[in-house]
Amino acid sequence: MIVQRGARTARDGFVLVAVLWILSAFAALAAIYSIYVANTAVAVAGSDDAIEAEALMSASLELAAYQLIDTPEKSRPTRGAFNFRLGRANVAVEFCSEAARIDLNEAPKELLSGLFVALGTQQDEAAQYAARIIGWRTRPKSGAQDAEASLYRAAGLAYLPRGAPFDHVGELWLVLGLPPELVERALPHVTVFSGQDQVNIRDAAPEVLAAIPGMAPGIASGAPTGAGRTAAARLAAQQFDGAETSAATRVTARISFDNGRRIASEAVILLGDTNEPFRILSWRADIDVPPTLAFRTGFQQ
Repeated sequence: MIVQRGARTARDGFVLVAVLWILSAFAALAAIYSIYVANTAVAVAGSDDAIEAEALMSASLELAAYQLIDTPEKSRPTRGAFNFRLGRANVAVEFCSEAARIDLNEAPKELLSGLFVALGTQQDEAAQYAARIIGWRTRPKSGAQDAEASLYRAAGLAYLPRGAPFDHVGELWLVLGLPPELVERALPHVTVFSGQDQVNIRDAAPEVLAAIPGMAPGIASGAPTGAGRTAAARLAAQQFDGAETSAATRVTARISFDNGRRIASEAVILLGDTNEPFRILSWRADIDVPPTLAFRTGFQQ
C-alpha cells in the first residue's frame, strides 16, 4: 500500500507540473495576443486616420475649386485660405496659383540663376546650375553632337539628360552638378505646371521675388508694390510679372484630428470645364508643410 501511495503521489505531482506548464503557456499566449490586439488597434486607428485624411483632402480640393470656378475669370483670386470642420477633424486650407512659382520648363536662364543666387549661391555657380537645367529640358539638335549628354557621360552618370520638359520638379535631383542642399531649398519655389516664363509677383515668395533681375532688396523682402521701388526694379517686375493667371492651382490642407494626430497633404489641380471642374495634376500625402506657407486660419498651431 505504501508503494502504491508513493507512485500515486509521484504521478499526481507530474500531472500538477504539467498543468502548471499548460497554464503558463496559456498565460504567455494571452499576453502575446493582448499585445497583438493592442498593436492591431493602433495600426487600424492610423489606417482610419489616413483614409479619412484622403477624404478630407478631396473635400478641400473640391471646395477650393468651387471658390475659383464660382468667381468670374477676370476677378478670380490667385490665392486664398479657408477652414472647415468635418467628422472628427479641423482642416485648414490654402490655395495659390502656380504662377507664383518659377516654372522649370519655361523660365529663362537669368530667372533660374537669380533663384539660386537668392538661395545663397555665388553668381558664377548659379549661372552654371541654370545652364544645366536648360540643358536638361532642351531637345538636342538632330544630327549634331549632344554636348549636354557628353557632360553626363564624362561625369560617369548612368543616365543622360531628359532632352525634354521636366515631368516633375523631383527631376531637379538628377540635374548634373546641383548640390542636394540647394535642390532641397529650391523645390518649394519651382513648378512644372504654370506654363509661363514669368511669375506673379503679387503672390510670389520673397525668394522668388529676389530671383528677378533688378528687383530691389527691399521690394523682395516686402510688398512688391511699395513706394521704395526704383525705376530699374519696376522695369524688372514688368518684365517678369506674369500677365496671365495660371490655370493650375496648388492646394495645401493641414488636417488636425481630435485625437491629436496632424496630417498635411498637397495637390496641384487644373481647372477644367463644366464636364470636368478640375483635374488633379499631382498629389502628395502626409507631407511637411514648407515654412513659406502661412496658414492664416484659426487652426494654426
